[in-house]
Amino acid sequence: MTSKRILIFSTAYYPFVGGAEVAVKEITDRLGSPVGEFEFDLITARLKKDLPGVEKMGKVNVYRVGVGRPLFDKLLLPFRGALLARRLNKTRNYFCLWGIMVTFGSGAGYLFNILQSLTGKKKVPIVLTLQEGDSENHLQYKWAGLIALSWKLSLWLTDYLTGISNFLLNRAKKNGYSGRYSLVPNGVDLSVFSQEISREVKDDLKNRLGKKQGDTFLVTSGRLAHKNAVDDVISTLVYLPKNIYFIIIGKGEEGPKLQKQARDLGVADRVKFLGFISYQDMPKYFSVCDIFVRPSRSEGFGNSFIEAMAGSLPVIATPVGGISDFVDDKETGIFCSPDSPQSIVKAVNMLLENEVLRKKIVENAYGRVNERYGWDHITVQMKSVFDKFV
Repeated sequence: MTSKRILIFSTAYYPFVGGAEVAVKEITDRLGSPVGEFEFDLITARLKKDLPGVEKMGKVNVYRVGVGRPLFDKLLLPFRGALLARRLNKTRNYFCLWGIMVTFGSGAGYLFNILQSLTGKKKVPIVLTLQEGDSENHLQYKWAGLIALSWKLSLWLTDYLTGISNFLLNRAKKNGYSGRYSLVPNGVDLSVFSQEISREVKDDLKNRLGKKQGDTFLVTSGRLAHKNAVDDVISTLVYLPKNIYFIIIGKGEEGPKLQKQARDLGVADRVKFLGFISYQDMPKYFSVCDIFVRPSRSEGFGNSFIEAMAGSLPVIATPVGGISDFVDDKETGIFCSPDSPQSIVKAVNMLLENEVLRKKIVENAYGRVNERYGWDHITVQMKSVFDKFV
């Protein structure tokens, strides 16, 4: 049987890893030939000089364009990516294009189709996947409204839309999209995050982190960015007992500011910045923590939440963006209010003081993730989208 060929456009790809990149890899690993019935090529920006121009990563042939200067590579990606796509299409004959988010990368796919039309050649249907977690203000006003304009143009040129949350699909409709669409959320590797961690590993990690009998560890993971509101969690430590600590997994532009905040509030000894932790090692850290907290100011979906839920950690979240798709207050998590450290304090105390509620939340959350968010289940949903164009 001849494989069906799909060309993916993504501004970044491995070794740069975020929720979108993980989703592409997990889906293509399951659908790609020789085991699956699809072949995948991917065009992305080079971003680092030492990355090869072409390489095979998993089931994907990765083509990087640019010279290794991030801003320069991103700005030229729509044009260089479109030209590369035309060359590849001559021999690969793609039946479908797949754009990842409204970005420079997916812009190459739309420009490719415009060039096809201008030269009298057949356009290739394009599927756009929305993964964005930015706020409405960012969408409307960033870059003098150019992001909002790019959304409208992209949606107008899209043949089929998928979104990782109902929030993003509704945002697309508000921006004029009226075509076909499907909800295809991000997933979690249950074999990784639900694995049993040995007592020896836990004890060693507790010693390294300085966790003593009676201590409580709050934990968060993700990019240290304003939207993830790590600053609000640091602020709560002033109002919580001194045996409650905050473990921060991740890096980002807000790091230095958050470290200064912890010092200024006198809680620096209770905040542990761990930096980047690999996907495979994350469950070990979750296993010695007690509550996952991320009071997001905006969120397209929130992979970190379902990873924590799969690891049997109760989560505290805000009812913003796509989080409401999988967190129900006092059923699969606890809601706090955005920009409200005091509401985080209340949620933490609720979980620490009510063991029955805590156990119910952990069990319900794990059941929901296991039922809806395993990558095998997500892959079946994405395959049904591609099959519409065969």
